[in-house]
Amino acid sequence: MAKVAAPSGSLDSWTLSPFSHAGNTKNIYRKGTGPGIVVIAEIPGIHPQVIGFADRLVDAGFTVVMPVLFGTPGRDVTNGYAAKSMAQGCVSREFMTWATGTTSPIMEWLRPLAAWLHDECGGPGVGAIGMCFTGGFALGMMTDGHVVAPVLSQPSLPLPIRKKAKPDVGLSPTDLAKVKERVAGGCQVLGMRFTHDSIVPVERFDTLRRELGDGFIAIEIDSSPGNPGGHTKKAHSVVTGDLDDQPGTPSRDAFDQMMAFFAERLKP
Repeated sequence: MAKVAAPSGSLDSWTLSPFSHAGNTKNIYRKGTGPGIVVIAEIPGIHPQVIGFADRLVDAGFTVVMPVLFGTPGRDVTNGYAAKSMAQGCVSREFMTWATGTTSPIMEWLRPLAAWLHDECGGPGVGAIGMCFTGGFALGMMTDGHVVAPVLSQPSLPLPIRKKAKPDVGLSPTDLAKVKERVAGGCQVLGMRFTHDSIVPVERFDTLRRELGDGFIAIEIDSSPGNPGGHTKKAHSVVTGDLDDQPGTPSRDAFDQMMAFFAERLKP
């Protein structure tokens, strides 16, 4: 059976506005009603499949906010555009691309964004999902208590070029301790990756299992040779480019489990 691609969307129905904290102003796109979810786009930025994913969350009864951290919102993905956006992200002081045992400074803006969204929407808290370059950001956003449904989709920072970086989860020891306190208090963390994705090494998920115990829900989609989902060993983007949206496929099952996680945590 042919793969069913993840849906694409446009920003025509989204509201654009600035959000500022401590002198740092960035644009955000907002849409929907209900409990809030922060969707943090993958490289190269808020491309059509990221918008399509966010639209599905809106259709499921959530208020979605997408911050513009890099790239040109709405632009289609090309190799050249992705490479340029990646290069810009790697040199930005807001992202800890290479350093281990360190929290990215962008958290000082994302955490207030989550707090603002919680105040706007009410409920038990908000959800957050990052992807690839931003995949681990939902973990760092947990520390102040507003994020109650964190999802790590193919978390790739710090980039696993060095052996030391493979098990690192992109947090300082202080922030990791705070995350562990949240998990001990009942806040679970959902992580998703393809099993043969070298950009998201298994050692990183092993760290999360060791540090968070049963509070870490790992969804690892088989991408080994001959896997039933037909995924290549280069499969990477769980909710966008490498999602097979046909019901009953392994990646769609993972997608549905993620949607249920948001519903259970944000709509008790």
